[in-house]
Amino acid sequence: MKSENIKKIVISFFILLSIFFLDRISKILILNILEETGRVDININSFLNFYLVWNKGIGFGLLSSDRDYFYNVVTILIVLINLIIIYLLFKEKGLKYYFLLVILGGSLGNLFDRIYYRAVPDFFDLNYNGYHWFIFNVADIFITIGIILLILVELISYKKVNE
Repeated sequence: MKSENIKKIVISFFILLSIFFLDRISKILILNILEETGRVDININSFLNFYLVWNKGIGFGLLSSDRDYFYNVVTILIVLINLIIIYLLFKEKGLKYYFLLVILGGSLGNLFDRIYYRAVPDFFDLNYNGYHWFIFNVADIFITIGIILLILVELISYKKVNE
């Protein structure tokens, strides 16, 4: 195997593991607070709170359901999407490759929770004047950033092709 391929694999695993562990550490800290106090409802400032909710849906609580069948179907879909992302990683080069890694790292963090806890702990609560955004976690941040960056790269490359 070429040394540049080995270097790319090492960097890729470093990115994946860094994102996964940042997510795990943040969730462990929040769950430790839950264990010590019985709840997580921390007011940081007028814009940010830590408030723990258990999400059985996908990102930002979408498609949540208490039915085991629906939960299992959504989990299987997430696994399939992760497999598609892994497939795309073998095909992509450049920035798209790294943005897919960022998405996969976040997704694996949430998938771990779905399997281990049967729900994903979300705890960032952004609000303004009493209007709250979806509660989310570190993995959701990485997934969202990766998707936004992928969209931007696609828009830029589309614009270049059509000029």
